[in-house]
Amino acid sequence: MTVTRFAPSPNGPLHWGHAYSAIVAHDLARAAGGRFLLRIEDIDGPRNRPELAEEFRKDLAWLGLEWDEVPAQGTRLARYEEALEKLGSLGVLYKCTCTRAEIAAAASETGPEGPVYPGTCKTREVPPDAPAALRMDLSKALALTGPLCWHDEIAGEQTVDPAGLGDPVLRRKDLPASYHLAVTVDDAADGVTLVTRGLDLFHATPVHRVLQTLLGLPVPRWHHHPLLLDAEARKLAKRRGSPALADHREAGEDGPAWAARLRRGEWPIGISLGKPHI
Repeated sequence: MTVTRFAPSPNGPLHWGHAYSAIVAHDLARAAGGRFLLRIEDIDGPRNRPELAEEFRKDLAWLGLEWDEVPAQGTRLARYEEALEKLGSLGVLYKCTCTRAEIAAAASETGPEGPVYPGTCKTREVPPDAPAALRMDLSKALALTGPLCWHDEIAGEQTVDPAGLGDPVLRRKDLPASYHLAVTVDDAADGVTLVTRGLDLFHATPVHRVLQTLLGLPVPRWHHHPLLLDAEARKLAKRRGSPALADHREAGEDGPAWAARLRRGEWPIGISLGKPHI
């Protein structure tokens, strides 16, 4: 059975980019007679606004989508800790106290997610009581996994290439799990077979593929869809105040009609569709 999911974080209202992502995931599941899941990713610390989860449900219902809701991330902290313990037993984790400014100053290359972490803390002693993130030593991890590949429904077969990735954070200083760890554990727990998300996360997938192998988790397929862009060709984002679905919903506009337009490739004014693949 095809199982997809839409997994928003309640740190700001949903916008048209979220609507498009939810519709793509919903329609892929429904076309295959499968399930479309809603999962609230609510472990973003002080940025988390619990009241927005209900607004998200209203937005999806307004678009005419139907879903099964699965437990939110906040209920799964023990799972993340278990995963970190297993990775620690494999010897692929180390503590890191570096700030973003320190990483930017020390980095000698830039990858898809910005300055590539140069491994500063890999060889230095970190005080046991110092606030520290946990990073995965990617070279050690790949030595255990061997060559890996993954399949994207749009871009085709991909191989895991460590170039430009650095050593990813799996637990932040202030949060129980990073996106990389939480989404990998969650998708396995929810039985997701087709990970549907925006093209901006294409380059995160090799890290998730490594984690799946080390943790003995099922390997799904991926579908990285194009992004909706604003008038300046930037992806829509909460932090830039992209138009909220709730504004259109509360104005009494026809949600299913808007969903039909997005399916036909008719975008709201000032919005366009980006490139189809990497």
